[in-house]
Amino acid sequence: MNIPIGPILVVEDIPNVLELLEATLRFKGYPVITARNGQEALEVIARERPALIITDILMPRMDGYALVHTLRKNPLTSQIPVIFLSATYITQEDKNFALYLGAVRFIEKPIDTEDFLLTVAEILTQGISTLPRPLADAEFYSGYLSRLENKLRYKNTQISRTERLLETLPPDQVAGFQALLQQAIADRDEIQKELDQLHQMLDQFDPPGEG
Repeated sequence: MNIPIGPILVVEDIPNVLELLEATLRFKGYPVITARNGQEALEVIARERPALIITDILMPRMDGYALVHTLRKNPLTSQIPVIFLSATYITQEDKNFALYLGAVRFIEKPIDTEDFLLTVAEILTQGISTLPRPLADAEFYSGYLSRLENKLRYKNTQISRTERLLETLPPDQVAGFQALLQQAIADRDEIQKELDQLHQMLDQFDPPGEG
């Protein structure tokens, strides 16, 4: 089997994690391109077709689930293998949804470097088995809604923890955690906006008074 030609695309919004993954792959001789969220990844893929995509799930603008669903619906990108990474979406339901979407592997953070590199090499050299059919939009939105609700609960918990912490911190540490709080609030508001949009989409698939 021919080894796929093309770079590895790493999609990650946390700069130090992105740098670590890029450096790890480049050290083994892989060409690497990067993006900081799903929307940016789609723009990169439009310019250069990757041989493999390694993406985080929890990201602003467009997260990993939405990215993979978009790729799987497009015949030009539907067969690009995807590895999901996550430190947040690690329940069995989260993993099942990732694989149901068509991801070929799911790796929990923090990443075991040796296992990560073995997984990348196996996918690039051995290929992948037949992927499941792309999910219909109604199926995706229903599963995605559940995952987003979990993400919103996670962000609300993070905000509450940070607010409690700010009440006890010495003055010289307040500014840094205040910035974290503001970012978490912005992320929460973005998630809520996504949820509102998803509810509207799901209403289209299940109009009132039917079924």
